[in-house]
Amino acid sequence: MSSLVNLMTGVSGVRGIVGRSLTPELLTRLGAAFGTYMKAGHIIVGRDTRTSGDMVKYSVFSGLLSTGCNVTDIDIATTPSCQIMIEELGADGGVVISASHNPIEWNALKLFKANGMYLNKEESKEFFDIYHKGHFLKAEWNQLKDLETDASTIRRHLKKVLKHIDVEKIRRRKFKVALDCCNGAGSIITPILLEKLGCQIVSIHCLPNGLFPHNPEPIFINLGDLSKLVKKTRADIGFAQDADADRVAVITEKGRILSEEYSLSMATQYRLSQKKGTVVVNLSTSRAIDDIADSYGVPVIRTAVGEINVAEKLKEVNGVIGGEGNGGVIDPRVHYGRDSLAGIVIMLEYLASEREPVSKLADRIPKYYSAKLKTDCPDSKSAKVMRGLRNMFKKEKIDFTEGLKVSFDHSWVHIRPSGTEPVIRVIVESQHKKQASDLADKVLKEVKKQIKG
Repeated sequence: MSSLVNLMTGVSGVRGIVGRSLTPELLTRLGAAFGTYMKAGHIIVGRDTRTSGDMVKYSVFSGLLSTGCNVTDIDIATTPSCQIMIEELGADGGVVISASHNPIEWNALKLFKANGMYLNKEESKEFFDIYHKGHFLKAEWNQLKDLETDASTIRRHLKKVLKHIDVEKIRRRKFKVALDCCNGAGSIITPILLEKLGCQIVSIHCLPNGLFPHNPEPIFINLGDLSKLVKKTRADIGFAQDADADRVAVITEKGRILSEEYSLSMATQYRLSQKKGTVVVNLSTSRAIDDIADSYGVPVIRTAVGEINVAEKLKEVNGVIGGEGNGGVIDPRVHYGRDSLAGIVIMLEYLASEREPVSKLADRIPKYYSAKLKTDCPDSKSAKVMRGLRNMFKKEKIDFTEGLKVSFDHSWVHIRPSGTEPVIRVIVESQHKKQASDLADKVLKEVKKQIKG
């Protein structure tokens, strides 16, 4: 049996380093396990642009087809595109081959069910139980299905995104938009979206070749080139996507790189001005969301980190908007999943409606300072480390929904093992910049001490 040791497993699927922990043998078994879990149903498969994509894809195909699945290959597509295609084609589930924001040597299988949403915690456990037991469906020669393809992904996704906004209002503004897709899956669909909105596009890193010019996570340290492009071309706004385009970050017309928290905060500000209703975010998302919601008199519900946790709760309460503070905007009018394209159109409609530059819109967001740090920690040690950290805050009120979240009067700290890489994350937010930095450093030092101990 192929071991899942040295892989990241959970509600985000299975992630590993290609050629080390992520091998063709393991990928084929994972495909067979998912085909068995889906009872040999109809499965949509898409991938981002990573150079390992074809190897991973065909290994997964072998496993899926061996169980008798009907497989539709949509090839290079964003994660939200694939989620929408599952629903649009009435499939039983889907696999997206993408390690999202992880570096280029990583790849992953993201697993989805018939409603286009990730497997939740219980469903993931059932899938991994099937994998470990190894009792897979085995189709006979006359039960094997042909591999199918479908070229309608972009059209279907754009139709869903554009349906809920005032396209003509945006077109009249003729925005100049700077774009950095990190040579990922967004490189194909996002320019088409912006063209349909009448935007003039100035772009960098929009070749879908999978050779990432920088780490694909859309955070400050990776967006210097885009900031320079915005200033050089006098663009109205800049957008940066990660490799599978489920997350987006914003650059102001002045070249200021906004924290990835601003994507969801500004989208929430605008959507609540259109329609009041519940907002759903995860534990690590900025308190700015609470302040914005308070100004509209609506509640905020917080969940554990992970798209599926937010999406399920958002659907349950019929919320207006939700997401995660990593640049992941969920607009339930489009679908229950993070979608950078949905975030982009909301932002452009906001700009067109307010007729103020994005820097002014950003200034409306309540000001908090955050520090997001991480340190390597083997998955086998993380539970013990988290138990040890309880002593540091034993006199404080702790939220144990996921990891440890400790709230103070003017700040909070959230410590948790990552679900996407072998690290422990420390996220701190405060109304005071130095307090955020000092608290983050203090907590990270204790985390490292616990790891060594």
